[in-house]
Amino acid sequence: MKSANSNAKKMEKRIINPWKWQDQRSYVQAVEAKNVESTLYVSGQTAISAEGISSDEDMKSQLILALQNLEQVISEAGFECSGIVRLNIYTTSTAELWPHFEIFQNWVAKYDVKPALTMLEVTSLFETLKVELEATVVK
Repeated sequence: MKSANSNAKKMEKRIINPWKWQDQRSYVQAVEAKNVESTLYVSGQTAISAEGISSDEDMKSQLILALQNLEQVISEAGFECSGIVRLNIYTTSTAELWPHFEIFQNWVAKYDVKPALTMLEVTSLFETLKVELEATVVK
């Protein structure tokens, strides 16, 4: 007798990239997800400590903590970072973020994330925050 799970299809991701230039920027133009078991919508993760205190450190430090917080939420939900299909980056200064974008690119490479990505410069974020990461994750 087969179990109900033996007939389940494995989740598949198909990357759509009509061009090559985005490859150097660590994102893709579109992601199609098929046979999705579950979808996780992650609120914007920032450089806020476990105690709820907003960071007043520089962009580099805030980006690192925001990535760690994003990773923790995804993990605690039982998902994997490699399942990120959509990622929005909000920043108060793209000029401050660009010198540290390699940190983001290394994180993306570490988890083999190929997200559809949007980056927006905004007037302000909560309190002293400089960067916020919002994700959609599938499995």
